[in-house]
Amino acid sequence: MTQKIPYWHVDAFSAQSFGGNQAAVMVLEEWLPDDVLVKIGAENLFAETAFVVRETTGAADWELRWCTPTYEIALCGHATLASGHILLTRDGGERVTFRTRQSGVLEVVKAGEGYELALPAIATAADTRENQAEAIRLLGAEPLEVFRSELGYNIYLFENEAAVRGLAPDIRRLEKLGKDQFIATAPGDKTDIVSRVFVPGGGVDEDSVTGSAHAVLTPYWAAKLGRASFTAHQASERGGDLTLRLDEDRAWLGGPCVTVVEGSFYL
Repeated sequence: MTQKIPYWHVDAFSAQSFGGNQAAVMVLEEWLPDDVLVKIGAENLFAETAFVVRETTGAADWELRWCTPTYEIALCGHATLASGHILLTRDGGERVTFRTRQSGVLEVVKAGEGYELALPAIATAADTRENQAEAIRLLGAEPLEVFRSELGYNIYLFENEAAVRGLAPDIRRLEKLGKDQFIATAPGDKTDIVSRVFVPGGGVDEDSVTGSAHAVLTPYWAAKLGRASFTAHQASERGGDLTLRLDEDRAWLGGPCVTVVEGSFYL
């Protein structure tokens, strides 16, 4: 029997179509088998497809999972923001919460003309391991410093925005280093910070706007700037602008969303 699943295509962290990062949002009556979720992600062919199911334990409003075209991931910011945008637009309200399997309870709230998304703030520490030398060589430029989280997020600090924009990494060889995120960052020209994010081992050569990377960059740059709130730009081809705010152990990422497609997915 054919299932008809509500489907939306959202450009997150953008106020206009063709900007920010694309995500599919699909509202399910109940969880489908894991392999089917991944196959749907492959069919949609976005960096992430978000799946939501009503939460019944009272821990949150919805359960939330994310799939790339090849596997399920532990945390995705832009598809969570997209999910909040769809549910708050459809159902009304000012706030929606999501219980996730590996990242706790996430929250999206309305904020001005857009939204704010609360993610766990991910701490990093200076990394001088010898195996960073290969990643630096493949990025193609020497950073001022390298920080890393045990969760696989790598920060490479460069002097200025031009240095970040000028990177031409060897993506195919970088892919062989695993599913780590390789985050290049610097002070921005028009925003407080700028970044580019590469995840070739996870199937994303260069991500458009990466929520999880900014959950890492928020505490990192808050310490460097000496303040909890600042602005950010991800200098991908599509590009995206964010506001960032550190609140104890949470990183709040702000930005707008625009719905590009609304329809049904037939399974």
